[in-house]
Amino acid sequence: MKSKQILLSMLAATAAAAGGYGAYHLGAQQGARPGSPAATAAATAPALASPQSRIAAGEAATRRHIQDGLKAGDVDPANGEKIIYYQDPMVPGKRFDAPAKSPFMDMMLVPVYGNSGAGAGGSADGSSVTVSPRVQQNLGLRTAEVVQGVIGSQLQAIGNIAWNERDQSVIQPRAAGFIERLYVRASFDTVKAGQTFADVYLPEWVAAQQEFLAVQQAAAGDIALVAAARQRMQLLGMTEAQMARVASSGNVQARTTLTVPSSGVVAELLAKQGMTFTAGMTLARINGIATVWALAEVPQSQAALLRRGGRVEARSPGAAGAVFTGQLEALLPEVSLSTRTLKARIELTNAGGALLPGMLVNLTFMSPPSVPLLLVPTEAIIATGQRTVVMLAEEGGRYRPVNVVIGAEYAGQTEVKKGLSLGQRVVVSSQFLIDSQASLKGVEARLNGSPATAPPAAVKHLGEGKVDAIHGDGVTLSHGPIPAAGWGAMTMTFALPIAGLPRNVAVGDQVEFEFVLPKDGEPIITRIGPVASPPPAAAAATPPTLGASR
Repeated sequence: MKSKQILLSMLAATAAAAGGYGAYHLGAQQGARPGSPAATAAATAPALASPQSRIAAGEAATRRHIQDGLKAGDVDPANGEKIIYYQDPMVPGKRFDAPAKSPFMDMMLVPVYGNSGAGAGGSADGSSVTVSPRVQQNLGLRTAEVVQGVIGSQLQAIGNIAWNERDQSVIQPRAAGFIERLYVRASFDTVKAGQTFADVYLPEWVAAQQEFLAVQQAAAGDIALVAAARQRMQLLGMTEAQMARVASSGNVQARTTLTVPSSGVVAELLAKQGMTFTAGMTLARINGIATVWALAEVPQSQAALLRRGGRVEARSPGAAGAVFTGQLEALLPEVSLSTRTLKARIELTNAGGALLPGMLVNLTFMSPPSVPLLLVPTEAIIATGQRTVVMLAEEGGRYRPVNVVIGAEYAGQTEVKKGLSLGQRVVVSSQFLIDSQASLKGVEARLNGSPATAPPAAVKHLGEGKVDAIHGDGVTLSHGPIPAAGWGAMTMTFALPIAGLPRNVAVGDQVEFEFVLPKDGEPIITRIGPVASPPPAAAAATPPTLGASR
């Protein structure tokens, strides 16, 4: 019972000393000057706000979690907050899922909660940061509200005019023959539907007509035989009018006239005056000019804004002042590997035939407005390659990164499909500085008053203690308080320098040492050596280690 009272007294004394230092350390971290508000707040801060008090409270919570069987992901019944993970405050880069003793030092892990609760504090992902109004002004930090709106695009693109392949026809006789007279003599002549194309002589027609007339005279009552002879003439390409003329006149029609099937331009002409042609040979190809296609390259990031059937306007330097209207017919299912664009096909009304294949046109896609969406400024989006993040502004000058799922982007606004709510505010400038997760400690120092200069060299701390054990790559020391690092007296393991431990240092020696604190891992000793002549009184007053107090 007496030893327990002594132990409680020692712990109370240690906590009181740590509380005084914690207030000093808080003022130093805030860059406080004597007489400033920060310094006054640091001097009057209660002991519970000191790092040592927070660590002690976290260790007590961890012991309670072990007794209650709690772990990461559970809710602490003492404060109703969710436990995110456990960490060693001296090595904050390492996270643990269950409460236990720290593998790095002679102390317990401390819990990190879903908000700034007991333990180490911070947000759920440990990456929130507080920025004072003065620093916000110095950084030019701006925020914007998450709003609801529609994206109605007027995407601009350059298109190339081509024939409308759905408005084509060919002149192709079904029987072999000769061209006796050709009326269309040159390619790209303009023609109209029903216009005379050529007079041709078809020997196969003569034989078929003679057979029909003979059957009609010899077997007038045999309807099936007459129908078969008539069908043969039809298969050779004779029209109903031509067959009716042969039946009524009783004369063979050896010559016929080929006509143009549709209006347009003769895009291809293979027929020549006096030439012989075979059955199925193409004599000419006619392209319509009432409508044409415009083929445009559209960035794949903008393709989601386009809708089939959407209105399109076209302007061309070759038809100054004229505006041609049409609609988006299709987005072709192919992406260019070199430009990462999709090809859009637009059907334009070609008034007066002013648009010709090969001409360039300026296209404006007038897509209809979409349904209301959540929108943020595009400059607020941080794309890291593995995730898309925005910095969310909260009350009290706190900022934290939030993962979002984004959609279409147009005119400086980006759709947010998931991750934000209407009315929240996001950072649109200096967000990259705040989101520097890898160097969050350095960022926090700069945001709280340090000049934005090159990162300082590693800070070296001095200490004095006793060598308890020597390992292959480390040494365990029972050291006294180290105010510069915010540490009280404790027993912990340090990593050795590259050169190793000096020969004049052995277990049980009282040593002076110098070390640095990396972001992750154990503290690293940079210099160590025996104390020249340790005073006996100092050795007797060595504070108890945390291992002994526990």
